[in-house]
Amino acid sequence: MRFLFALMLGLALAGPALAERIANPIAVFAGLDKITGVTTTFEIAIGEQKKFGGLIVKPDACYSSPPTEEPKTTSFVEVDEVLADATRERIFTGWMFAESPGLHAVEHPIYDVWLTGCRDPSAPPPVVETTPDTSTLPDQTDPGEPED
Repeated sequence: MRFLFALMLGLALAGPALAERIANPIAVFAGLDKITGVTTTFEIAIGEQKKFGGLIVKPDACYSSPPTEEPKTTSFVEVDEVLADATRERIFTGWMFAESPGLHAVEHPIYDVWLTGCRDPSAPPPVVETTPDTSTLPDQTDPGEPED
């Protein structure tokens, strides 16, 4: 009886197999300067930091799902504001989601920053299917058959 109960519990708790997430070395962000209305795209290597206006953005991890899965891109990010006396104040620490830019984006009085993706420059490019060009193929109709 215990065996049957354990088996049923195991089957109930077993969920669908999840694909392994892909760690990427570069996080891609978009930033909006609300004063000028200019949106800028910038890339930052994981563990490094980059200044965007009066903010310093540092991604600590950037994960994406495999191409065979539904898109899901996340990054753990730290954002500091550079104050007038050149000191820093942490204004954001947490996960950003590329598929939901309004969720956990940095909203600052002057600047907005959000994750748009992750990338790995050493990864092979995705396979792109194309339709073959049939105009260069020879005509293969049999000259002995009448056409309708």
